[in-house]
Amino acid sequence: MSEILLQYTRGGKVENIHRGDIIAVDAMGKIVDCVGDPEKKMFWRSAAKPFQALPFVQNGGLDTFGITERELAILVSSHSGEPMHVELIEQILSKLKLTTDALECGPSRPMNSKAAKVLTENHQKPQPVHNACSGKHSGMLALGRMLNISLENYTKPEHDIQKIMHKSVAMAAKMPEADLEIGIDGCGVPVFYLPLYNMALAYARLAVPEKAQWGEYESSVRKIGDAMSAYPEIVGGTGRIDTIVAQMTKGRVIAKIGADAVYCLASRELGVGAAFKIEDGSYSAINPTVIGVLKHLNFITDEEHRQLLEKFPPILKNHRGDVIGAIETMF
Repeated sequence: MSEILLQYTRGGKVENIHRGDIIAVDAMGKIVDCVGDPEKKMFWRSAAKPFQALPFVQNGGLDTFGITERELAILVSSHSGEPMHVELIEQILSKLKLTTDALECGPSRPMNSKAAKVLTENHQKPQPVHNACSGKHSGMLALGRMLNISLENYTKPEHDIQKIMHKSVAMAAKMPEADLEIGIDGCGVPVFYLPLYNMALAYARLAVPEKAQWGEYESSVRKIGDAMSAYPEIVGGTGRIDTIVAQMTKGRVIAKIGADAVYCLASRELGVGAAFKIEDGSYSAINPTVIGVLKHLNFITDEEHRQLLEKFPPILKNHRGDVIGAIETMF
């Protein structure tokens, strides 16, 4: 059963609470810590992206198309739609001899408010390339190009590209393919439904591939983890906690958001992966929970914890800027 992870107070009295579940495991699957139900099933959403990119890397896609480490980072991103992100997507599609018209993720307003404002000021509408999932879709198109698979209807669950990715995600999470259920994500492709335990396990295996029995996939997994550590501003975006955590820890910690408040973390130093889900899907609860998990699991130092609290203070303010409450971590 989910437990209370956060409580919001006003005048010293509890006003709101957020329940959820947290699980941390090592690369061999041993539970390191747990709050709530480790077997809670949830949609992995965008936190599954590193493992959806794995077949492309494993089959030699980086060399085939001359994909750089920075471009690999955008393939696993939930980017903010900033100019640097759009440019990378366009570069990759150009290498595939495609244009942004090939993207079937649907148009979406950039997550970065400055980028969204520029579009509005220029009287431009958001395009699929601004969608946070356009990197993942570019990876799907690249996989199809490399394997000579038709790109028509590539988003459909029955398409060969999606079948290959389903197999890859199941392998990463150490699950039988038949047990990995799916729904449809916001960007139109299959999204995976599995226990938080298996999400955390996949991230632990991403953190230390040499200890995780990946076999022939070990080098490809390391390339993905290295790209995420090296280019966190591409994996996330300016001012986002995903990016700031990786930058602050100099890549020791990989952080990856999924929609509706599912979130995954990996300590490359400790070889531990963590996953959590806020029960009500609240985005406002993500940052304080991330900081709490990082501190609780000793993924960060006291000084890094202080810096994160400075950037994302656990306080509530009114419209005048007065501090009128607090956000308290309950685990």
